[in-house]
Amino acid sequence: MTDELVLELQHVTSGYHTGGLLFKGEYQKVLHDVSFQVHRGEILGLVGESGTGKSTLARTILGMVKPDEGQVIHYTKRPQMIFQDPYSSLNPAYTVGWSMEEPLRIFGKYDAAERKKRVREMLRRVELPEECLAAKPGELSGGQRQRVSIAIALIQRPRFLIADEPVSALDVTIQAQILKLLRELRDELDLSYLFISHDLNVVYQLCDRVLVMKQGRIVEQGTVDEIFDHPQQEYTRQLLAAAD
Repeated sequence: MTDELVLELQHVTSGYHTGGLLFKGEYQKVLHDVSFQVHRGEILGLVGESGTGKSTLARTILGMVKPDEGQVIHYTKRPQMIFQDPYSSLNPAYTVGWSMEEPLRIFGKYDAAERKKRVREMLRRVELPEECLAAKPGELSGGQRQRVSIAIALIQRPRFLIADEPVSALDVTIQAQILKLLRELRDELDLSYLFISHDLNVVYQLCDRVLVMKQGRIVEQGTVDEIFDHPQQEYTRQLLAAAD
């Protein structure tokens, strides 16, 4: 980790309207005066109970939700997303090879030969055999699908990834393999992550620093050792007690 920043949030307040597409319902404010930084090479954990605003924060960083107040400052190109459920984020009708190539086709910068070369290289980085390229998502295991999801997020070579509960749907053995892969990719590709999770044990294994969110506010932040060994807030202590 260095002092160089990949992301900075300054006093961000944001939310969304409830209701359907045609009729805007009541405005729901979710994030309240959120400020933090992500450093180059850092894995920053974000923890908190369900419904506390973690996913709204991710959507705000990605530009899907516009802040009402404050600033989201990107020091690299916009981050890519690794989703909790790769089965729902992958199109079941298309092969892995097609899905991995699609972001490069949209980008329009590479010819077919270069696209296929990049796809094979990324497949190798996430430790999947080339036979997977011809498979559809339903033919893969959960762990393989998550590796494909990671490969697609990385195919345009971003410097910063948001991982939203990326191992919560996997069994413990596969979780450990994906966490190991994320660490190796961080080191090999000089990546930074915002790692969102409700599982504090996973956060302890993977992350360098931790943000604790309660009802849309960051109530505590610090290194993993500071948060786990010397929590300052009662809410943080409750989360840790529940994890034990």
